[in-house]
Amino acid sequence: MHLTGVPLTTLIQLGALAGAVVVVFYILKLRRRPVAVPYSKIWARILKDKEATSLFSQLKRLLSLLLQLALLALLLLALGDPRSAASLVEGRNVVVLIDASASMQAVDVAPSRLDAAKAEVKTIVRGLSGSDRMLVAQMDAAVTPLSTLTGEPSDLEAAIAAIRPADAGADFARALRFATDTLRGLPSPEIIVVSDGALGDPADAAGPVHLGDVKLTWVKVGVRARNAAITSFSVRRYPLDKARYEVMLEVQNTSEEAMDVELSLLGDGQLTDLTRLRLGPHEKLPRFYPNLSGASKTLEARLALADGTRDDLPADDHAYALLPERRRARVQVVSAGNMFLEAALLLDEFLDVTTVAPAGYPGKGAFDVTVFDGVAPPVVPGTGHTLYLNPPPGKDAPFEVGKLVEDDDASYKLGFDELDAKHPILRWTSLSDVNVARAHVLKGQKEDKVVGKSQKGPLLIAGRRAAGKFVALGFDVRESDFALRIAWPLFLLNTINDFVEEDTGYISSFRTGTVWQIPASSAAETATLELPDGSKRVVPVKEGRAVFLGQIAGFYKLTTGTNGSAETSLFAANLSDPAESTIAPSEKLEVDGRAAGAVAGFTLGVRRELWVYLLVAVLVLTAIEWLTYHRRVTV
Repeated sequence: MHLTGVPLTTLIQLGALAGAVVVVFYILKLRRRPVAVPYSKIWARILKDKEATSLFSQLKRLLSLLLQLALLALLLLALGDPRSAASLVEGRNVVVLIDASASMQAVDVAPSRLDAAKAEVKTIVRGLSGSDRMLVAQMDAAVTPLSTLTGEPSDLEAAIAAIRPADAGADFARALRFATDTLRGLPSPEIIVVSDGALGDPADAAGPVHLGDVKLTWVKVGVRARNAAITSFSVRRYPLDKARYEVMLEVQNTSEEAMDVELSLLGDGQLTDLTRLRLGPHEKLPRFYPNLSGASKTLEARLALADGTRDDLPADDHAYALLPERRRARVQVVSAGNMFLEAALLLDEFLDVTTVAPAGYPGKGAFDVTVFDGVAPPVVPGTGHTLYLNPPPGKDAPFEVGKLVEDDDASYKLGFDELDAKHPILRWTSLSDVNVARAHVLKGQKEDKVVGKSQKGPLLIAGRRAAGKFVALGFDVRESDFALRIAWPLFLLNTINDFVEEDTGYISSFRTGTVWQIPASSAAETATLELPDGSKRVVPVKEGRAVFLGQIAGFYKLTTGTNGSAETSLFAANLSDPAESTIAPSEKLEVDGRAAGAVAGFTLGVRRELWVYLLVAVLVLTAIEWLTYHRRVTV
């Protein structure tokens, strides 16, 4: 037997001192105070009758003293924490990794896989021996230790209760590296993985994880895999009609049986479309919804089984998206007068156009886009992105305006001979048959893009400078038939939309389980992020981006600044992970070439910590002392 608490020498010293104090107080208790009373002869007779029982009285007092000394001895032994030599050798150091990824929200095990996993770990905790130590960690896109390496069941059960599900995959390699680092150098190390086994390859950028001498065991959770999921969801507005939008999504059946499902699309909480689909085993089905309207801010897709039942994983039956903000773009037109330009800009009701003469540039205020028609002055702050139409030669343009070329060859019509049809400013246009009377050849820098060129040189280029993006057209539209075509206003509005769309920092939705870079005010150092469950977090802002590891699907609200100058923005996040939607439990778990074994050695029963029983004995003796005292046995 060994004392693992207070050393024996210290206990002897404490026992001697405390025992002396107990004896002194006991003697003081026996001392009687003399009291003078009348009729002393009568009292003398009574005391004479008591002498026959004096021996029994002394024995009762001695029993009271022995009970008090026994209580003291038991308390001192409890401080010493006595343990057998066998229990000192058998102590284990265990790290429990509880999978809290999206697949653990499956309800094939009531009430869910994660709840069943937590119950399993509680059973393991109650089977710890007195010398075992355990650490509980949550495993999702990150790894979060929820307790210290301790043998206290109350601390471990509190850690288990703190586990919450995440709408993200599990980073198995990171969790294993954390566990092996925690157990390095400790005796009898063991990692217990509590999961459905859908964890992927235990390797990361540093390579496969090596366990060394660490024992690996596994508690399998999950029995079934009946699931259909929304694996992709995005939305965009039409550039020329921002009241309308289009949606692209994908649904997938990850199970072995065919399913009839109902796919609902909701705009701002109102049902806008309901479709019934049949999905074959492991079938992926993309769906495209063009030309939709009625929603101004949020979109949600919902998937349900047609028979009214639910599949085994509700977490991937919802997807969220945020529509791009319908805001007015401020456009400055610097021109001496151009009817074709002014008329084309009237086609978009979300353009706030300010026209200034070349001598009046810059206009008052800040603009998103400036159109320079026949001029190329030095760009000042507040100009925004720039569109140059027929720029004159000079040094103030962000590109070189070259030689003048004319349509003076009878065998060749000047126009666009080569076009980058995939460039966003040429969306829905056809410029290959445009005829130009004369133009200037344009020459940009190495990283600039030639969007359209003739045999005599580039006529349409695009690029970026410190002040923003630019597009340059090397001829006056009034000296071509470009202005008479439907492609002219499309080109103009496409260009403005390409400029403004990037400025809004539009993101339809983020993917959970990744570090998000959320557009925010560059002047802020922190921001307040409101999660879908209503909780709030303070997140750092770096270079105009709020940084956050998102693991919950839904709508978020980001706020920067104070109440007086607060700026808020909304964004959405989705699970969108086919691997997590494939919820079939694995049959085995392998790490470092070894198969995980079954958990053993955690048997429910009494703990082998003697100090607990010593304290119980103290309570029992205290109860005996109280009972005998009030029954007048020891007094």
